[in-house]
Amino acid sequence: MSQSVFTLFRDGQEYMKTWPVKRELYGFFPECRVVSATKLAIKVMPPLAVLACTTMFNTLGDTYLPQIIAIGLFFISLPLQGLLWLGHRSNQLLPPQLKSWYQEVHSKMRAEGCQLQSMRSKPQYKELAVTLKTAFTELDKVFTQKWFD
Repeated sequence: MSQSVFTLFRDGQEYMKTWPVKRELYGFFPECRVVSATKLAIKVMPPLAVLACTTMFNTLGDTYLPQIIAIGLFFISLPLQGLLWLGHRSNQLLPPQLKSWYQEVHSKMRAEGCQLQSMRSKPQYKELAVTLKTAFTELDKVFTQKWFD
């Protein structure tokens, strides 16, 4: 099941918006660090690319134009790499141990009365992100700390 690059970018943006960047999750999932770095790169890298290119052009001149363009494209590509990684990750199936933990959390949240999507037999990381986001927004801190302490 191959996806287009544009679909991966869109999935990465949706996953970045959905994933809860919480202190409790940093030790368990790399998504927190990737989401934070990608959000920072989206804000910082385009102006940094322009600054680096104009500085190099003013210093070195048009003789080094291919290298200047390459450096500019590198800076611009950094946030895109984060979005691609997030898009790919969101469509991956959960490993067996994480799948059982997801099912446990999902069933406990249903018992608490949370409105959730129906549980899938083969959950992906995007379903985990929705469940965790719901857990952190709807449930109190005491209930969520049971899972992460």
